[in-house]
Amino acid sequence: MVLDKAASDVSRNLTAAKHPPVGVAEARAAMLAMIAPLPIETIAASEAHGRVLAEPVLADRDQPPFAASSMDGYAVRSADCPGRLLLVGESAAGRGYEIMLRLGEAVRISTGAPLPDGADCVVIQEDVTRDGTHVVVPAARQADNVRPRAFDFAAGARLLDAGRRLNGVGLALAAAAGAAHLTVRRRPRVAFLSSGDELVPAGASPGPFQIYDSAVPGVSALAEHWGASVQRLAIERDDVDAIARAASAGLRECDLLIVVGGASVGDHDHAKPALARIGLQLAVDKVAVRPGKPTWFGTTDLGPVLGLPGNPASALVCALLFLRPILEKMAARASDSGSVRARLAAALPANGPREHYLRARLESDATGQLVVTAFEQQDSSLLSIFSTADALIRLPAGSEAQPAGALVDVLPLGFTC
Repeated sequence: MVLDKAASDVSRNLTAAKHPPVGVAEARAAMLAMIAPLPIETIAASEAHGRVLAEPVLADRDQPPFAASSMDGYAVRSADCPGRLLLVGESAAGRGYEIMLRLGEAVRISTGAPLPDGADCVVIQEDVTRDGTHVVVPAARQADNVRPRAFDFAAGARLLDAGRRLNGVGLALAAAAGAAHLTVRRRPRVAFLSSGDELVPAGASPGPFQIYDSAVPGVSALAEHWGASVQRLAIERDDVDAIARAASAGLRECDLLIVVGGASVGDHDHAKPALARIGLQLAVDKVAVRPGKPTWFGTTDLGPVLGLPGNPASALVCALLFLRPILEKMAARASDSGSVRARLAAALPANGPREHYLRARLESDATGQLVVTAFEQQDSSLLSIFSTADALIRLPAGSEAQPAGALVDVLPLGFTC
């Protein structure tokens, strides 16, 4: 269970009574006030891909730990150049020339190999003529083609900050720092529960009035992409007792239960009554957002619950708006909405009382400026739009009509899907 008890007074007394929808920012703040970061653990760096650092990574030594050649060539004294020099040995990567270079001498050197003591530059091999045991080199200056010690970073340098999600680049830096183990936040455990007599999983044989459950596969994949460990519970029928039992079992094994569907105002929407049986206290009853008004959030005796719309398109949008920030707080990672500003390709009408997120296409024009085009059809039931949509246009509640060329807030979906 992941509850911030110090902040649980935020809407503590909002129970199953009806409340007007709250705005997106207010709803998100109320949800995050009830979430605390997860515990930390130390794991092998080889297992840390996708995890979030709980402690910074510091370099254990200089990199490189010696002056190194940046080119294949010959290590020499600049004072001997130009001239004909005696070739006395070789410095290769992992195997240096360990004798002091003397006046009139040169050492064959490979890229990345340590510069011999006494040498102060490298002459690239293309500029050198070899004559048996001697080489003829042109004029050279000190430090030519040499990477100084600690050229990349020095011992003790902070290479990665706490709160960073580890990808290939981060893991490369951790390895370069000598870190075999990393201290990270425990991965959030998320369970998904959907209900509805009309739903069957993909691969099953649907009845004449049933549909495939696409919301949970989509949103759970996003949760995994955002760093969560995901458990998909079986689809429950429209039965309060069955939903309550499944929710209770899921909450005992997870940090956050996500209930998809069953939270509108129909006769067969049983999610909240079912969760009330295990102590549901609502912090958010519904949200003034389009699509996604039925989104809700609360705490139970066993842990927090996020309710997402059963409509798969609405569920995907609201997962971006609410689930992602929740997972980021669990991981103690700074939230980044990824929003940009872009110009409208075509005019948009005035918006209604709910904040609206329009599926759209984001492109660059001939001048490199971002231009966004909203799809003409925005019905919340349309999932196929996401096959070509790569952005969401955010229109504030009650905003005026926007002419073509107006600047609007846009959430790119490239980092999401």
